[in-house]
Amino acid sequence: MDRPVVASRNARTIYIAVAAAVLLILGAIFFPAVRRWVRAETAVDSTTVRFSVVTRGDLLRDLSVQGRVIASLHPTLFSSGQGIVSLRTKAGSQAKRGDVLATIDSKELQSALEQARAQLGSIRADLDRQKIVTRQSQLRAQQQVDLLSLRHQAAKRALDRNQRMFTEGLSNKADLEAAQDNVQTSLMELEQAKKELDLSRETLSFDVQTREQQFVRQQSVTDDLQKRVDELTIRAPFDGMVASVLVQDRDAVAPNQAVVTVVNLSSLELEIALPEEYAGETSIGTPATISFNGREYQGKVTAVSPEVTNSQVAATVAFVEQPVGLKQNQRLTTRLVFESKKNVLKVARGSFVDSGGGRVAYVVDGKIAARRPITLGATSVNEVEVVDGLQAGEKIIVSDTSTFGNAKTVLLR
Repeated sequence: MDRPVVASRNARTIYIAVAAAVLLILGAIFFPAVRRWVRAETAVDSTTVRFSVVTRGDLLRDLSVQGRVIASLHPTLFSSGQGIVSLRTKAGSQAKRGDVLATIDSKELQSALEQARAQLGSIRADLDRQKIVTRQSQLRAQQQVDLLSLRHQAAKRALDRNQRMFTEGLSNKADLEAAQDNVQTSLMELEQAKKELDLSRETLSFDVQTREQQFVRQQSVTDDLQKRVDELTIRAPFDGMVASVLVQDRDAVAPNQAVVTVVNLSSLELEIALPEEYAGETSIGTPATISFNGREYQGKVTAVSPEVTNSQVAATVAFVEQPVGLKQNQRLTTRLVFESKKNVLKVARGSFVDSGGGRVAYVVDGKIAARRPITLGATSVNEVEVVDGLQAGEKIIVSDTSTFGNAKTVLLR
């Protein structure tokens, strides 16, 4: 028959030792995890955050924007007068410099030109007549001066004869005094005639100048009308393409009404919109890199608008060497390069820059991310410069850290 046997003291001791050893082993295994849980103020799933390692290298401070291809030369041609338009082209047609795109039949402008020409001819004839009258008047005045000069010379000779005769006693004093009076009288008449000649020249010259000014003024009016009549034939100002026709054939058009728009496809540029905060750093000549068909082309900023619209500033980028195959209104990625820094600490740009204000980063050490104050510098499209707080080779969280609150440590599960 079986009977119960009481365990000995030695067996109980062995069981207790084995259990203690198992507990120690389990404690050694789970202690680091428990320690991390105790140290961390919050925990996140490591698959939901993005990491980056701090490295040292060159940093390009740049900005990537979308640009729209436009023609730098795209004038709209207008009607110079009222009339009936006759179209010689259509939208999308190629045009060479000087090709006739449209003509305008303006009876009113043609009539005004004929009247201006007739008036110009009348003023020219009046001017020529005045010049003839001026020469005739000057000749008569000069003739009068010459006659009075001869009379004065004759009076002086008569005075000399009377002076000799009076000295010899052959003439009386009255004849001498009369001869002296004749000399004075002829001299006064001569001087008066010379003054009248000078005044006549000034007066006649003024009359001629007045008519010359009238002629010049009318010539200007006639030339302007002639130019407007010539512009009734609308021609292509350069080699290009007719982008749009703004009227119908045989339409009545008013003065200064838009007729056609011509674009120069050999001179294309990009129109970009810059964020307001980059407007102060963008200036004429800022280098740009433009991506097109898998290649990069160099360009530069040629114009920056002084006006901010919807927190954006318009700018224009021109190609250094224009690629083949560009189309108007095509969208291209454009990268503006503001600064190049050599051998600096840098890290991938992420949402942590905004969520931490660029002053805080979470440095990863194993499964724990510790909050650390940092200082950031220049930023580019993909990277940001680290001025202080991090070392090369350290790993940080670059995704949004606003969900961490102000936790000093975060457990990465």
